[in-house]
Amino acid sequence: MTTEMIMIGMSILILVGILLHHPSRTLGIPSLLIFMGVGLMLGNGEFNFVYDDLEKTAWIGGLALNIIVFVGGINTSTDKIKVAYKEGGVLASFGVLFTTLIFAVILYGLLDFDLITCLLFAAIVSSTDAAAVFSILESKKLKLKEQTDTVLEFESATNDPVAMLLVIFLTDMALSSSKSVVTSEVAMELVTQIGVAMVVGWLVAKVAVSLLNRIHLSEFGLIPVFVLASFVVATYGAEMLGGNILLASYIAGVVIGNGIKRGQLVNQHFFNSLSWLAQALMFIVLGLQIFPQSLAAVFVSSLLPALLLILVARPLAVQLCYLPFVKASWKKRLFISAIGLKGATPIVFALIPAAAGVPGALEIVHMVFFIVLFSVFIQGGAIAPLANKLGLNRSDKE
Repeated sequence: MTTEMIMIGMSILILVGILLHHPSRTLGIPSLLIFMGVGLMLGNGEFNFVYDDLEKTAWIGGLALNIIVFVGGINTSTDKIKVAYKEGGVLASFGVLFTTLIFAVILYGLLDFDLITCLLFAAIVSSTDAAAVFSILESKKLKLKEQTDTVLEFESATNDPVAMLLVIFLTDMALSSSKSVVTSEVAMELVTQIGVAMVVGWLVAKVAVSLLNRIHLSEFGLIPVFVLASFVVATYGAEMLGGNILLASYIAGVVIGNGIKRGQLVNQHFFNSLSWLAQALMFIVLGLQIFPQSLAAVFVSSLLPALLLILVARPLAVQLCYLPFVKASWKKRLFISAIGLKGATPIVFALIPAAAGVPGALEIVHMVFFIVLFSVFIQGGAIAPLANKLGLNRSDKE
């Protein structure tokens, strides 16, 4: 298939997804499912076209997540971060570890996978999804009391480094049964990834902000172009030096979004549009990669793990994380426990062991698809009703 045909085909799929976006919101269906559904329907045998490239899908998904997290950082004020970094930081680190361990034990009792594969499966679905959290909170116009929405946003934007490190490390272990776990190596790798990402992301973004504020560009349209180039340098520079690309993206986004003094509105509109394009492309490609005929075989076996992740593993992990925060109300703890939204991130993470050839990884990809589906419908649908029921919605009367 020629490059022209691929570009035209992808553009048509995006157009169809966008045209279906408004009626889907009216019906309460998340845009994630619309774009993914377009890919599922049109890319696996229809019109004599079959897409099956795990490595390319993983690359596209990673790039899209990088952009989405960066835009999330641009739209996050430093005032919110000062309020949420303690709780959000614990959830983003220990929350992922606790969820992985608890859910791995559950999976070990339910599935025919060995312990390493169960840990890998659990790590894949351990983090909350930034794109899902940002888009659902925005679409429902929710502003929550006790900075609950800010904590969720901060957690979802910063918990991917720990999850990604676990997935990569456990993938290596699954491929090499002789490899032993060295806690000091894991800890050092995590510290390196976080430290390098923070330093490089902050430094490059700070230089970009300083230059933009000193050099008054007469054409406002050049500002987002300059920011985009700075984003690439910050994130991929951090990755080259051993840092986590997603954390670098978020930090760079926060610094730039809060630092530039001119052209903020133009910059915000440009990157919000870019984020939508990234989401559309990512979900469609993920839909193209997943074959519907392979999903039916794991639907039933995915239901119980999904429910136990939502109702047991996530709540237990959150309650453990909140033990030091005695001032947090039970309503806030309950809401955060219940809202551990999954989105495209787990599917992208699941493609890492699948592309590497881990035994049983394709089955995990299909099961993760349903876990994401259940999460979007159950947890995504419960956000507004639960917030109202607990009295956490700021629009509620005091």
